[in-house]
Amino acid sequence: MGLFISKEDFAKLRPAFKAEKKTVGLCHGVYDLLHPGHIIHFEEAKKQCDILVVSVTAEDFVRKGPGRPYFDNDLRIKFLCSLAIVDYVTLSENYTAADVIKAVKPDYYIKGGEYSHPNDDITGKIDEETALAESFGGQAYFTSGAVFSSTRLLNKNFPVLTPELKEWMAEFGKKYSFGDVKEAVEAFKTLKVLVVGDVIIDDYTFCSVNGLMSKDRGYSTTYTYQERYLGGALAVARHIAQFSGNVTICSAMGNETDIHSLMLNSLSKDMKIDVEYADGISTIVKQRYIFENEKRDTIEKLFSVNRLPERSVYQDLLEAKMIEKLSGVIEGFDLVVIADFGHGLLTPGLRDFLQKKSIFTALNCQTNSTNYGFNLINKYHRADVFSLDQKELRLALADNAQSDEALLLKLWERFGKNSAFLTRGAYGAMAAATASVVINCPAFTLTVKDTVGAGDAFFALAALSAKQGLPPDLSVFLSNMAAALATNITGNKEAISQAGVLKYAKTLMNL
Repeated sequence: MGLFISKEDFAKLRPAFKAEKKTVGLCHGVYDLLHPGHIIHFEEAKKQCDILVVSVTAEDFVRKGPGRPYFDNDLRIKFLCSLAIVDYVTLSENYTAADVIKAVKPDYYIKGGEYSHPNDDITGKIDEETALAESFGGQAYFTSGAVFSSTRLLNKNFPVLTPELKEWMAEFGKKYSFGDVKEAVEAFKTLKVLVVGDVIIDDYTFCSVNGLMSKDRGYSTTYTYQERYLGGALAVARHIAQFSGNVTICSAMGNETDIHSLMLNSLSKDMKIDVEYADGISTIVKQRYIFENEKRDTIEKLFSVNRLPERSVYQDLLEAKMIEKLSGVIEGFDLVVIADFGHGLLTPGLRDFLQKKSIFTALNCQTNSTNYGFNLINKYHRADVFSLDQKELRLALADNAQSDEALLLKLWERFGKNSAFLTRGAYGAMAAATASVVINCPAFTLTVKDTVGAGDAFFALAALSAKQGLPPDLSVFLSNMAAALATNITGNKEAISQAGVLKYAKTLMNL
């Protein structure tokens, strides 16, 4: 039977194995469901070495989409340790095998034959991992046994996908291959994108709830810790920058040095920042007080405090500067993304300029607690693609009676019958296809940690998809995946990644 060992403890054993001239092989993976293919793989791997180490990716670092891995760390380690052919099992707490390779220093880094073609590697990390193993004197070895799929077995035999999602994916799979999806996503990198919108800083103050105050009606809490994330248009731009290497963010904000430092440290080094820093305003900060249930891996927002500038400041001080900043350059962007959070940056003059000058415009006009009923998409007259939620749709059309499908088509027609998307939370998303047809895509996950930022992630992929002229069903598939991934990230702590989207697509399509 295999022995579970930490990476650090194995590293202490490694010199003795080398002195005894015993070769060490390393197999690495998620191993969510042990199957015959794994056994065949391990048997061939063991023939190449004296000591076989199997590292399993820790659940926090598995990028196969929400709800994966199905089995937790302890169970997957237990499965592997039960195999007599395995000598040691260790846990990899990284998105790649780099941490384990550094500790194990394998003579053979052993992968399945399906990884032997670098072009098929979604993450692009196999070559890097191989090079790292070679730097310690090792080499790559690819097994040739029969290939099975844990993901497919789980999708078919375990309750990991809802029945309606299985049915939708089965129909989607008849029309598109994973290769089609990968090709569509990789084509986004050619786009030159401008994102214009409100800079918002999201402060998450985590605390434990003691109960109600003894003499008042408010909560009594104990402070635990605080995290700060880039929200608003910055969150949208970060998502897009994971797919396109040419993204510019244009906005206006205050002169706070701590926020400037956060932006520089968090934004991609390739992203261009074209921001007007003004002494006359303070950057928008939304501070949410959070109770975190670590056992359930969920959070609950207790209340929020918003720091917002006077809306007139944008009109009086910044509208002319923003238009001047973009004049003569906006026509050079393939896609202009307008992320209007309704806090004043998108003044009437700036809105008219963007709609008149943009080659292709993507629009998201958000309703929130501070602008309810006043930040409607109706204030725009042009959008080549728009995305909004149910509340925003019904407010825009002042209609709480007709179906979502009917209202989406009505607004789609008003904006020139281009591309239109509706997010519906647990009910999934919709995309307008024709004057009488709406693509209804079910929710990809009902396991939600935090909904903040999910709409931004959806919008980012919807904008890219529409610009590339992708069909509505493929567009809503990509956008819905982005939203599902975002619901399992706390706030806007991380951007969704291209590798994450493609891995999730492969999971969903493996039926």
